[in-house]
Amino acid sequence: MASVTIRNVKKSFGSVTTIHGVSIDIADGEFVVLVGPSGCGKSTLLRMLAGLEEISGGDILIGGRVVNDLPAKERDIAMVFQNYALYPHMSVADNMAFALKLKSVPKAEIEKRVKPAADILGLSSLLDRFPRQLSGGQRQRVAMGRAIVRDPQVFLFDEPLSNLDAKLRVSMRAEIKNLHGRLGTTTVYVTHDQIEAMTMADKIVVMRDGRVEQVGAPLDLYDRPANTFVAGFIGSPSMNFVQGRVEGDGFVTGDGLRLPLPAGLGAVPPGEATYGVRPEHVRIGEGGVPIRVEVVEPTGSEVMVAGKLGDQPISCLFRERLALRPGEIVPVHVEPKTSHLFDRANGMRLGAGEARA
Repeated sequence: MASVTIRNVKKSFGSVTTIHGVSIDIADGEFVVLVGPSGCGKSTLLRMLAGLEEISGGDILIGGRVVNDLPAKERDIAMVFQNYALYPHMSVADNMAFALKLKSVPKAEIEKRVKPAADILGLSSLLDRFPRQLSGGQRQRVAMGRAIVRDPQVFLFDEPLSNLDAKLRVSMRAEIKNLHGRLGTTTVYVTHDQIEAMTMADKIVVMRDGRVEQVGAPLDLYDRPANTFVAGFIGSPSMNFVQGRVEGDGFVTGDGLRLPLPAGLGAVPPGEATYGVRPEHVRIGEGGVPIRVEVVEPTGSEVMVAGKLGDQPISCLFRERLALRPGEIVPVHVEPKTSHLFDRANGMRLGAGEARA
């Protein structure tokens, strides 16, 4: 196991820069998830960490050692890819042992490593099978087993669950997290799925356009997003954003509807701003602001409602079984302790004592 330090790392392809001075500290044994939309640079950053892509500037340290110029095989890392990358002509056991055989590890030592890894991953009865005889989830376990037997300092996962169906993704998330708990190996995991990030990470790194937008524990990012991008990306369904103005002790939309300012905000001068509230933090109640129901989506345990707050769209997630109909007007309340206010110009969340530029 080892710590990982990414210090002011940059990546350029000719005149085009795709990674703009990223810095991330990953503690020994930590499970860190890089998350962001397609094209944000998270996979490129992972490949630079693995030694599969040259860096254009900055430093990468593994266990305190600068590895910028070290080839991938000398970095003591193991990578699990999206497409499994298994050898079709090899059995499960041979796939798991392949990297060790390349290093001329004795046969007895290979067996000593493969067997416990297979036991951990539930592959003991499948060691003689070939990849074509396995399900998608079993193939992914083999790819993970191949990484485990190497006993690396760092595990790297590049969107390993994206080829699996929704139900299998849920179970594999739990398996990977359980595996990390048992092995304690430093892990860097890339995904575009923020649900994976929220459920698996010790720490999340949110990226956009080759830059880090925010780093923190999952619930810190959920409760205290740094800006509208993070607020809209973290959380499912995503946060509502309502445009309007701060007037006195409230927030007023263009239609004259008034919402309470977030709790603990401090003094905020009047002016244009963006109001943020998550769908699950909207509550039905007498005397609230009216919303017009447009679409109702009951799922059994909850009801998702898409509607309009004045002329602006708003989504509400109700835990009660409500018999709502399109066209109905419903009064709703927003709790000040769960709402947010953002600077209209730069998207940054306003906190106590902060003022808009």
